[in-house]
Amino acid sequence: MRLPRDVSGEDLATRLGRLGYSVTRQTGSHLRLTTGLDGEHHVTIPRHPSLRIGTLSAIAADLARHHHLDREAVLTLLFS
Repeated sequence: MRLPRDVSGEDLATRLGRLGYSVTRQTGSHLRLTTGLDGEHHVTIPRHPSLRIGTLSAIAADLARHHHLDREAVLTLLFS
């Protein structure tokens, strides 16, 4: 699956709720989300109107490592 080009930080934070993440704090323009599934894990997301492809790719890779999934499975869970 191709990475979407028009994902905002707020949209991604909402979609991460599907994987059990919730916002635990905000510092400036960045959100920190935490989940307790598969052990505690934190993700920091910029609250920008459009996330860069590299940023989105790095977040997807981090999620895949933590949840023991491949990148495609994570993208399918988030964007399908």
